[in-house]
Amino acid sequence: MSGELESRSLQGKTALVTGGARGIGEAICRRLARAGCEICVNYFSSADEAEALCRDLEALGVRSFAFQANVTDLPAVKEMFEAIGEEFGKLDILVSNAASGVLRPALEMSTKHWRWCMETNALALNHLVQQAMPLMGRGSRVLALSSLGAHRAIPDYAFIGASKAALEALVRSLSMELAPLGISVNTISAGVVDTDAIKYFPNREQLLEEFKSKSQLGRGLTVADVADVAYLLCLPEAEAIRGQTIVVDAGYSVAG
Repeated sequence: MSGELESRSLQGKTALVTGGARGIGEAICRRLARAGCEICVNYFSSADEAEALCRDLEALGVRSFAFQANVTDLPAVKEMFEAIGEEFGKLDILVSNAASGVLRPALEMSTKHWRWCMETNALALNHLVQQAMPLMGRGSRVLALSSLGAHRAIPDYAFIGASKAALEALVRSLSMELAPLGISVNTISAGVVDTDAIKYFPNREQLLEEFKSKSQLGRGLTVADVADVAYLLCLPEAEAIRGQTIVVDAGYSVAG
C-alpha cells in the first residue's frame, strides 16, 4: 500500500477506535485513516503496537495518537475523551471494539466472570457514548463490534455470547435515543476471524476450518473484510442504516 490516501471520503473526520492496536481494531484504524480520518487509537496493554500503528497512520498524512485506558474504568474513559477534545476538538466516529471474556462452561462461571464480560463487552459502550456526546454532532456514527455468539450456542462462550447479545440490544436502544441528535448507531457482527483472540480457543483450528468450509467466499474471513464494512457504515450513503446488526461472515450463518 502506498503512503498516499486512496480516498478522501472521510477527510476532516475524527475517530476513536477502542482496542485499536491489534486485530480487527487495528484494521479499522488503518481503513479509516486511508480515507483521511484522524484517529485516536485506544489500547489497554499493547503500547508498542499502538505507537507503531500511529507512526504508520501518520505516514498516511493523518493525525493520530495512542491513549491507554481500560474501557471499564470510567475515570480513565473520561480522561481519554478530554484528550480527544484537546487534540481534535470533536469526534465524528466512535468504534467500540475492545472486548474480553472467559472461555469456560457456564456451569463453571462465577458472578465475577459475568460482571467482567458484561462490563467490558456491553456496559463500556454506554460509558463511551455518554462521554462522547459533548464532542459528537449531527452525522456522527457509533459502531459496536459483536460476534455470532450473540445468537448461536458456541462451546465455552456462554457469558461472552450473553454480553454480546446485551451489546446488540443496547445498540438498538441507543439508536432510538441518539436519532434526534442526528447520530446513527449500529453493530457489526463478525464471523470467525484469525486474530490473537481466537488463539485462546482450544479448538481454534477446527473453528477456522469449519468456517472456511461454509464460507461463500471460498476462504476464511479477514480483518480487512470487517474493517471495510465499518468504513462503509461511516459514509454519508449509510445514513439510513440505524440500530442494525450487520453480519459480516461470508454467508456462514445462512448455511445452517
